[in-house]
Amino acid sequence: MQNFLFISATEIAFIMFVAVLLFGSDKIPEIARNLGKGMKAIRNATEEIKNEVTNNAAKNGIDQSVTKELEEVKNEIEDLTGTVKRK
Repeated sequence: MQNFLFISATEIAFIMFVAVLLFGSDKIPEIARNLGKGMKAIRNATEEIKNEVTNNAAKNGIDQSVTKELEEVKNEIEDLTGTVKRK
């Protein structure tokens, strides 16, 4: 198993064991589902903000430098959240 966020397989197994002890095996899928929904909501909100800023910039005649900076910020955010996404 590969290292995920610099955590070894033994540490991941221990974390999963503690999670089962704390929440029970029947609650873990529900928790994972809610975390997935939360991540999707955050992703959708950031896309809406990006689209709103881009549309307002286009309406007000702001040059392409803003679009370039938005893409750079988006790429930085994707780099930070890339390990969380499912591949």
